[in-house]
Amino acid sequence: MQINPKLIKTHFEKSMEKYDENAIVQKFMAEILASETASVKNSFEKILELGCGTGLLTRCINEKIKYKSYTANDLTDRSKRYLDKILKKYDYICANAAKINPNTSYDLIISNAMFQWFKNLDEVLTKYKKMLNNDGILAFTTFSPENFQELKAVTGLTLDYKSQEELCAIVEKNYRILKIESYKKVLEFKTPLELLYHMKNTGVNSLENHRWTFADVKEFCETYTKTYAKTTLTYTPILVIAQKLN
Repeated sequence: MQINPKLIKTHFEKSMEKYDENAIVQKFMAEILASETASVKNSFEKILELGCGTGLLTRCINEKIKYKSYTANDLTDRSKRYLDKILKKYDYICANAAKINPNTSYDLIISNAMFQWFKNLDEVLTKYKKMLNNDGILAFTTFSPENFQELKAVTGLTLDYKSQEELCAIVEKNYRILKIESYKKVLEFKTPLELLYHMKNTGVNSLENHRWTFADVKEFCETYTKTYAKTTLTYTPILVIAQKLN
């Protein structure tokens, strides 16, 4: 599937106000990512957070990890209104995380539920290696190919998710893996329409380029009901913590 950063930005900006209350799994991922990173190392000179969004991970890092300087990044400047409530001082880079070119290097590059959007993960991770200081840490969460399996079955829509084995092969070209772990979270909804609202309120509708019509929604709900007895949405996060190979 072609990834359109402008589309992702537009959909996410529309979902930001309702994101935190709906992003149940992303919140779980942020907490696990911050905790597991802190268990590897809980103090860094310079941190770069990619795809900070509404600050779910930012808040967790601020509670669990010590640092001297913090730089946050996202596609939209609107993230700053959320970060201002969490961080006293930080630098902000409004840019596509795949094309970011900071004028400094970092000791920790960290990101939650965002790497699945990268068109070329191999290329991006090579780039991030150059942005890390010696022995720097890369920590991120993404999703496996089983993610949103119900959505894929009903609509055929999916991203180019990497399996844990594929992630290992890509990461190990430039990093030593310190921890990699897969999880599974299944959310249950009363109706397929409620599931669609959940997707809309977490920006997941960036998966498709055209606006859904009433007929599209009706067809989705009918097909889903015929396909599944219960209305569920399966999330399959993967956590990766790795150290730069010098």
